[in-house]
Amino acid sequence: MKLVDNQGAQDGLVPIFIYATSGEFRGENIRLGSRGDSYYEYLIKQYLQTNKQEPIYQDMWYEALQGVRKHLVTYTSNSKFTIIGERPNGLEMPISPKMDHLVCFMPGTIALAATEGLTEAQARKSPTWSKKNEDDMQLAREIMETCWGMYKCMTTGLSAEITYFEIDNPPAAYGNPRNGPVNFDPSPDAEWRKDFTVKSGDVHNLQRPETVESLFYMWRITNDNRYREWGWEMFKSFMNHTAVRNGGGFTSLRNANVVPPKVRDNMESFWLAETLKYFYLLFSPPDLLPLDKVVINTEGHPLPRFDMGQLFSTGWKRKPRDANGKIIATAVKAESQEKEAVMQDAKKVN
Repeated sequence: MKLVDNQGAQDGLVPIFIYATSGEFRGENIRLGSRGDSYYEYLIKQYLQTNKQEPIYQDMWYEALQGVRKHLVTYTSNSKFTIIGERPNGLEMPISPKMDHLVCFMPGTIALAATEGLTEAQARKSPTWSKKNEDDMQLAREIMETCWGMYKCMTTGLSAEITYFEIDNPPAAYGNPRNGPVNFDPSPDAEWRKDFTVKSGDVHNLQRPETVESLFYMWRITNDNRYREWGWEMFKSFMNHTAVRNGGGFTSLRNANVVPPKVRDNMESFWLAETLKYFYLLFSPPDLLPLDKVVINTEGHPLPRFDMGQLFSTGWKRKPRDANGKIIATAVKAESQEKEAVMQDAKKVN
């Protein structure tokens, strides 16, 4: 984390590639989908798992979340769905209105960060609850609805791997969401459907867990029953369209937008390890893996929160930054001088 942070990413958003030899960023592709998702998820979960004893990770999370709002969030043209797009050519270049299914980890993670694992009702009683927390919960609700729309727009009721969205030109900036939830009218020519486009190469469904994972968090945190209802509808779609007859397990789909769907004769490992686990947790009592006592990592493994003590404390500090998160030049110069001094000392010893 220190190595990544020392690169001074703008507004907390890091490119998806890093040179293994130097640790420096390679390219400018910014996204929260494939190859980028786990970094952001671990920022807040590292903070929570170590009993909030290293606030540096919470600082990095909120810096990144503000960067997401500033650079990646926009709204669809027709029904004003909130989406998290991509910046494939850097933050100064146009946004791509593309969302991998993987991005749907974000609603649950945002809600977890806002409440620190408490229910929303409990968290609101805390003296530290603020408008920032309110805004975060609202953003989580909006993105959760978008992820559910990614399922509802498909014939099988199962999301495609990638969805594109109809957005304005220029794209609307964060802060102009719609008022109230979308009515997911099931008719094929419903207005909300015009915002969703799935390309022919992206229609496959790999049984991914991210949406039901976020439904689980949103249910536990808000106690809003619609998240269970959405989860149950999703589960029935998996049963109806991916279960192999005569006890053959479950299969991923080559095309989730036709009925009967075209199958892949392949069951992904995370279907058992994560997706079904989150379905189970969604309909389990809250004292099973309570979110204020455990942290569930990116692969669905529950880990206890613990006090760090001296043994596990990292103790590193961030370099001074400007308003955009860029490392201040004097800090870079000081580090360079420090490295040079170390090298000179090493030469003297030899």
